Amino acid sequence: MAEPNPPAAPIVLAIAIRDRRWREALPEVRTVVRRAAAEALAVEGFAAGGEISFALVGDAEIRRLNRDYRRKDRPTNVLAFPGEAPGRRNGAPGLLGPALLGDVVIALETVTAEARAQAKSLADHLSHLVVHGVLHLLGYDHGAAKAANAMEARERCVLARLGIADPYVAAGSAAAEGVR
Repeated sequence: MAEPNPPAAPIVLAIAIRDRRWREALPEVRTVVRRAAAEALAVEGFAAGGEISFALVGDAEIRRLNRDYRRKDRPTNVLAFPGEAPGRRNGAPGLLGPALLGDVVIALETVTAEARAQAKSLADHLSHLVVHGVLHLLGYDHGAAKAANAMEARERCVLARLGIADPYVAAGSAAAEGVR
């Protein structure tokens, strides 16, 4: 008789609030991040153990990261830094711990200004950017039109499941939305 497979390790969502103004602007910020990330992972069918680290920062910190890693000396709304390929470590003999899927960094001032300009709630816009970042960690990209369309379709699907309106309807494209 074969032994049953052990249940998959849960996905760890580590959230570091590195700019306290996030809590002031959105007291339920941790819940918003967890809910959006969990839904993106569920829609993608990713159930293996792993960890995603979220850093909620200010514009100064994200500007430094954007400059150092992307050679763009300006703040941006979200940066995603993929870690190990999903599933590469899971179940591999001799390796301990979950795979680090990567890090997602989101900047308060930029996100708040975008939400205000687009007449969205901060929670809804943050949810969109969390989903966007998680999809990047899972291999999605928007460098080419076909890839951008696929990524936007996945974002729409996840956001609809969260009860959030399609962010691309009014904007017309991700470029106008500010997530490219």
